[in-house]
Amino acid sequence: MTLDRTTAARERVLLGSLVVKAGLARADRAFLLGGLIELARLGPDSPEHHRLRRAGQEAFQADPSAASSPIGEATE
Repeated sequence: MTLDRTTAARERVLLGSLVVKAGLARADRAFLLGGLIELARLGPDSPEHHRLRRAGQEAFQADPSAASSPIGEATE
């Protein structure tokens, strides 16, 4: 497997682990996609974006091993 394919596979696994961590492993796929589409519409400076980001940071602090993911490591 090439490095690009390995990196892409690792990214998918890490993103899937976020779904599990959020308690949505058994959620309907259409529901999950709809939620992600709604999240994608939020501006990075919106109050809702900041609120949700804080909630995610708190969840990672509750499980520090999950915070080591390189996926989505944007800073505010």
